[in-house]
Amino acid sequence: MKFLHTADWHIGRKLNGFSLLEEQEDVFHKMMAIAKEEDVDAIVIAGDIYDRSIPSIEAVALFNEMMIEMNIKEKYLVLAISGNHDSSTRLETGSYWLKTQGFHLHTRLEEAFIPVVLEDTQFFLLPYFEPFHARQFFGDDRIKDIKTAMIRVVEKMTEMFDQDMNHVLVSHFFAAGSSRSDSETSIEVGGLDSVPMDVLEVFDYVALGHLHDSRAITSHESIQYSGALLKYSLSEEKQEKGIRIVELKKQSVNNTFIPLSPLRDVAHITASHKELTTPSYYNQINREDYLGISLTDTTVITNLLVELRQIYPRIISLDRVTHESKKVEIAQKEKALVKLSPDVLLKKYFEEITEEELTEHQLTWIEEAIIQNRKEK
Repeated sequence: MKFLHTADWHIGRKLNGFSLLEEQEDVFHKMMAIAKEEDVDAIVIAGDIYDRSIPSIEAVALFNEMMIEMNIKEKYLVLAISGNHDSSTRLETGSYWLKTQGFHLHTRLEEAFIPVVLEDTQFFLLPYFEPFHARQFFGDDRIKDIKTAMIRVVEKMTEMFDQDMNHVLVSHFFAAGSSRSDSETSIEVGGLDSVPMDVLEVFDYVALGHLHDSRAITSHESIQYSGALLKYSLSEEKQEKGIRIVELKKQSVNNTFIPLSPLRDVAHITASHKELTTPSYYNQINREDYLGISLTDTTVITNLLVELRQIYPRIISLDRVTHESKKVEIAQKEKALVKLSPDVLLKKYFEEITEEELTEHQLTWIEEAIIQNRKEK
């Protein structure tokens, strides 16, 4: 069994107001060229197909074109799941018809326990879910977090294992030992809490989505993120984007990361106003890229952004270089805040502003709002 592992397409994504649909269409065609060259048996998409739970008309149209290209024109088997950015209810529309064409799209927890069998491999397609979904499915009020839920989910999956076949899990969550970047959901409430690696080791390969960095896991060759197809924030500037080609053989897994070149890159430059506006400097830069600019000047410059956008049309951020001592101070404050969960941050803020404590009802509202916000991000 040989398949292409990809995830986190985020179709319809905007980068500081700039639509990325053109870049997404371009990188999709480059991915398809690799699928043909590698002669894969299937394409696996591990969640976050769309960027929003209610995608734009243009985003839906583009995904429809992609489905036709993959499944009808090129006749690839497609194994896909919904991620936390997707609306499982909307995405599952037409999934029963798609299945008859070899396009398997799972959006509900109960679907994960019926493996899709391709040649010598059982694929378990586990969409993003919250702990309460597992609590309802198993009828067990003791399931309070994703770790407990995943233990139960994997136990039930193993009951379906055919020991003469390979077993692949496709899912969308944060596996312990990984790292994040700014464009990924950082909230760890409910379903996005971490899953211990040892829970996943019963599978021959685990195709993950959610983290955008393909190098997020280095300790397990058989548990991997494909990473996103494109850079979706300035913090991902140094990350190499692409897909994985996975080949399963008897008692062995070979997975190879293949980079993809974007139509327009994301980059950061630090320079003075004089340098930025001098042809000998800016002609060395790909000015069509999405650029974050840090200005070294300390004086006020009027209409700076307007002026620079005449030269660099896709500026996604513009700031000034911060003095080193100030950087250390800011970093220390950020480090302390990062350790706090969103509900604790809100609780502290409320108490500082009102000098009162949140009620139990207010705490419940906050938790519900955080979960809903994560689904829509």
